[in-house]
Amino acid sequence: MAHPPLRRRRRIAAVAATLGMAWLVVPLATAPSAHAAVTHLANPFVGATPYLNPDYVGEVTAQAGADGGTLGAAESKVAGYQTAIWMDHIGAIAGDSTHLGLQAQLDNAVADGDNLFEVVVYDLPGRDCAALASNGEIPATAAGLTEYESQYIDPIASILGNSKYAGIRIAAIIEPDSLPNAVTNQSKSACATATPYYESGVEYALNKLHAIANVYDYLDIGHSGWLGWSSNMTPAAQEFAKVAKATTAGVASVDGFISDTANTTPLDEPFLPNSTLQVGGQPLDSASFYQWNPEFDEHHYDEDMHAALVSAGFPSSVGMIVDTSRNGWGGSARPTALNSTPTTVNAYVAANKVDQRPFRGDWCNVNGAGIGARPQAQPYGSSDPIIAFVWVKPPGESDGDYPTATHAHGDPHCDPNGTQTDGNGGTYPTDAIPGYDIPAGQWFAAQFQQLVTNAYPSLGASSGGDTTPPSTPTGLTVTGTSSSSVSLSWTASTDNVGVTAYNVYRGGAKIATVTSGTTYTDTGLTASTGYSYTVTAQDAAGNVSAASTAVTATTSASGGGTGGGTGGGQGCTASYTVSSDWGSGFNANVTVTNTGTATTTGWKVTWTFGGNQAVSNMWNASSTQSGASVTAANMSYNGAIAAGGNTSFGFGATYSGSNAVPTLTCTAS
Repeated sequence: MAHPPLRRRRRIAAVAATLGMAWLVVPLATAPSAHAAVTHLANPFVGATPYLNPDYVGEVTAQAGADGGTLGAAESKVAGYQTAIWMDHIGAIAGDSTHLGLQAQLDNAVADGDNLFEVVVYDLPGRDCAALASNGEIPATAAGLTEYESQYIDPIASILGNSKYAGIRIAAIIEPDSLPNAVTNQSKSACATATPYYESGVEYALNKLHAIANVYDYLDIGHSGWLGWSSNMTPAAQEFAKVAKATTAGVASVDGFISDTANTTPLDEPFLPNSTLQVGGQPLDSASFYQWNPEFDEHHYDEDMHAALVSAGFPSSVGMIVDTSRNGWGGSARPTALNSTPTTVNAYVAANKVDQRPFRGDWCNVNGAGIGARPQAQPYGSSDPIIAFVWVKPPGESDGDYPTATHAHGDPHCDPNGTQTDGNGGTYPTDAIPGYDIPAGQWFAAQFQQLVTNAYPSLGASSGGDTTPPSTPTGLTVTGTSSSSVSLSWTASTDNVGVTAYNVYRGGAKIATVTSGTTYTDTGLTASTGYSYTVTAQDAAGNVSAASTAVTATTSASGGGTGGGTGGGQGCTASYTVSSDWGSGFNANVTVTNTGTATTTGWKVTWTFGGNQAVSNMWNASSTQSGASVTAANMSYNGAIAAGGNTSFGFGATYSGSNAVPTLTCTAS
């Protein structure tokens, strides 16, 4: 996503100047004409010029002016990033004396030449059934559903559908914190009662909004600490598919999904990349903090949830977005290097996790949290299912208040002196910022100051720290293979202070930290098996570079193996990785690499399952299966692979019993 256009920057800069603040100059982007033909894009965040909510900008600039100095200068930068506009009650549609209504906000976007607008649709009957901080105004009844449709969704759709806004890409965040309750909270009577109205309400909203060509619908999928267990993830994907398939357009009514709006789970846990790593004879996910949940961060959760959603019937093109507005976890408490000395999983996790909460279920005005990654399109490249980082929850607006003797409404989870349990006998503090009791959505100055101070990457509120990551490692190459090993080398990275280590990843899991040189040999591998590797660089301050371009290698055969085509300089290998497995089914990804000297015109991968696995759907390849034998061939758009390049395809399958990784054979033409 681009930064605000010149007119908007001048307007905000003028406010900042009157408050004595420095202003960050940001690059320009050109927005399309509001009268251009409407094209529904695969990723509306690419090349967009985001609209800035002047209500929120005013809150930020006032706080920055009051704080001044280094902190105020850092706070002022927040005003330059887009946040979503919340339609969290019917009255918000028209607006009031302190908040612009939906039509006024869109009119501003047109006047400023902005073409990306984010709006949150959040007022279901019986809203927030599993908590109390943001209970809605509409009851979970049949009459309430009618009110939701006619008094809330219909007016929103009418405004968004106005032709004068046709040139604006409108990203609609549909009902945070709703449908996952249909999977995990049916034991709560309020959720059991509300679920049918949630499903019908979301279906109605999708039908109305999908009919508007420039509206992009994103359903909320909670976060990794809620749905990360396979027993939650697969049923949740099926619940989302159930609702989407009930709409007129089916799964096409959903452009994508968003996570972490309702929580502060880190984007990545850089020192805990492998949830199955054994410490003291136990895997890391058995730690009390994770409770056997293998999804430690949003990055991996969104990628695995994407695979589950595809398996449930959504197209592989469906996009994932992450709300990074409050999940940065920077500051002095953030680990800067791996501590491998603890000998128990609880101690190892506590020493190395960047998430500083005592309990992963803490969510309300969490103490110590920081602003996370800035809004960005395609943060992991165009081929990754995560299509954007966004700030849906405006940093500095409260998550909720708590009940007191004089104030009955509120949520005990927001009480700094309260406790909550993990369901297994453990009791933890709520970890809410102490000393405050501020209703949901209202400005929370102390929270904003903390979020800016603890931002990661830094916004500059702290002085003297190194916040510049090393350059991305290049030239990653497979220098040799055997039946049980793969040898790698890469070109050294550069850094403003100095590179201290390289992290080597196999299939997304960190397997080594190299502190000397730019080579590594991975041993103990399986013969005739494909593996994928990436490398990141790290400096002494803990700043980590982006991952290198992936390379794949296949260990040599000890009976069968990955083969290449013959003649004409053609050859290929194929590596196979199971991305998620829930006992009765799984998703797998296959990377095809051109090992020849010329561009391929086509490729084919074959394998034979060792059990009763049955492919149910495949994307980015055409497939046939006869018994246990499977053939996957290129599509028209991905048959050409440059020498040394690669492409990938994936599939979902069912099975019972064992699920061993098969040996793949690849041929190229």
